[in-house]
Amino acid sequence: MNAQPSNLKAALWMAGWLAAMLVLIVAGRETTREITVFQVMEMRSVLGLLMLYPLIHLSGGFRAMKTSRPLMHIARNTVHYGSQYGWFAALTLIPIAQVVSIEFTMPIWTAIFAVAFLGEKMTPWKNLAIAFGLAGVLIIVRPGVSEINHGQIIMVVTAVGFGASIAMVKSLTRTESTVAIIFWMLVIQSIIGLWPALHVWQWPSAYVWFWIFPIAFCGTFSHYCMTRAMLYADATVVVPMDFLRVPLTAMIGWLVYSESIDMLTAVGTALILFGNLLNLKSGKPKIAQVAAESAP
Repeated sequence: MNAQPSNLKAALWMAGWLAAMLVLIVAGRETTREITVFQVMEMRSVLGLLMLYPLIHLSGGFRAMKTSRPLMHIARNTVHYGSQYGWFAALTLIPIAQVVSIEFTMPIWTAIFAVAFLGEKMTPWKNLAIAFGLAGVLIIVRPGVSEINHGQIIMVVTAVGFGASIAMVKSLTRTESTVAIIFWMLVIQSIIGLWPALHVWQWPSAYVWFWIFPIAFCGTFSHYCMTRAMLYADATVVVPMDFLRVPLTAMIGWLVYSESIDMLTAVGTALILFGNLLNLKSGKPKIAQVAAESAP
């Protein structure tokens, strides 16, 4: 589908993406106060699949969801499931600002995996992006200087996992539609998480149900908002808009959970975001869409 370029329309769709991601962070933390991460993820996948049906119908129905690459979908969603678990777990262990800051190293890990497995070329800009991103993570985590929080380690591993997942999605986009990729994500992750969720299942309270539906909705349609934004503007316009998520989540952490941000975390975050800007110089417009399809 070709659309007339419009930075305003791209910004409006990105506003939807940002709102969804902010709600997802708060909802994720609130639900995990009462039920396990496994149960949150299973309910999110099952409800998200039901909510996705209108887009499936508009895309040609379930027949249009057929795939010739089931093993790639399974591999990608196994990695993505583990990464999603790490993301939700990290929300319960470290400040929200640190979760999101470390998450923004995803494009850097994606560049490494794309070079290693997809035949993409490493450029000087990518090398600089990786260097700045790693420096930012080291400043935030500060190994050897302060006691490392397990949540920080989990989030670093999670970001690497998201990077690997994005690289696999980049491969899938050569043959699969966006809706099909999201469809198989929800189906496969529903199957993967069924036994762990049933093993620890407890019936959610009304308070949890209040947050579970936003998790399912935002976790599913945030992808669609980012994809729509990409129809109206290039990645060099869209991706920097996502950088607003860092100060906005820090503000949410401060207002809702009384979390503060130390100076070194702010410096590390700035280096990570600067590395992402450098990565855009050698990236393709589709990278933002791919990243959205691998978000929590």
